[in-house]
Amino acid sequence: MAYLWPEDLLSAIESGQMSPLEAFRKLREMENTSVSRDSASLQSSVEQRIETILRELDSLIGLTEVKKLVREIYAFIEIQKRREREHLNTEPMVLHMIFKGNPGTGKTTVARIMGKVFREMGVLSRGHLIEVERADLVGEYIGHTAQKTREQLKKAYGGILFIDEAYSLARGGEKDFGKEAIDCMVKAMEDHKDELILILAGYQKEMEKFLQTNPGLRSRFPIHINFPDYNKQELLQIAEQLCAKRQYQLNSQAKTVLLSLFNPPENNSDDNFGNARTVRNIIEKAIRRQAVRLIRKHSTTREELMVIEPSDLSGVEKCGNV
Repeated sequence: MAYLWPEDLLSAIESGQMSPLEAFRKLREMENTSVSRDSASLQSSVEQRIETILRELDSLIGLTEVKKLVREIYAFIEIQKRREREHLNTEPMVLHMIFKGNPGTGKTTVARIMGKVFREMGVLSRGHLIEVERADLVGEYIGHTAQKTREQLKKAYGGILFIDEAYSLARGGEKDFGKEAIDCMVKAMEDHKDELILILAGYQKEMEKFLQTNPGLRSRFPIHINFPDYNKQELLQIAEQLCAKRQYQLNSQAKTVLLSLFNPPENNSDDNFGNARTVRNIIEKAIRRQAVRLIRKHSTTREELMVIEPSDLSGVEKCGNV
């Protein structure tokens, strides 16, 4: 006989159909079944949320190898958790990272997405991103740097501390306060290893030099991700995506003009190349030029208000020279 509610068990005891001991066992079975169902439902919900976040990553233009590596990190963490549940040996989950690449290649965006994934997986309690640079960490007198650095670290606990142009912390030599900031961060990585992930970001060549100045850093940051510059077609896709979000569109002639403006450097040779950031500046400037062109008309159609023409791109410098 199946009893679905505790009230049914109580009635069975009162009527003599079941002993108190049998009723207690049945109640425990019901509780275990309920917990198992709730756990399975919760796990399914978490997996769905993670997949939604990873689809956000997949929607980014280009970055094929970056996307592949992020999914590898996700798979590694998940399998280590499963091994732990089965009492198998696990690999240490040191998730501090180095992001190398030019500005506008998606480093901050990817870091923010990873924070969301780590939160859902229980690796981080909050998964938020605190973005800082040298000025936020380095003070002007002895002791000030440690104080400023600890304040930023405290804000990041439960999430990710993203340090842009991290190599600038080692530029001043032994007597520079930047070294104090590095020492403070290294200590936090040990003392708060379960509630903080550090990501050091910057130009590829500068980051390599930075790691050579402090050999101990490389072993503390086992994950290195290279963010390549976008090619011309990827830059055009980014431009079209930016336009679509603003309810604008490039006509075919404007696309041709835009492609001629894209002059990405080879092998990251131009440190001033802005990639997606530069494309955004071009589109925003084109939108303003379109407004100047259309304001002369007394009336405009819906299509005219949306279309970016070649003339709206005139006077814009090539991307590689911005």
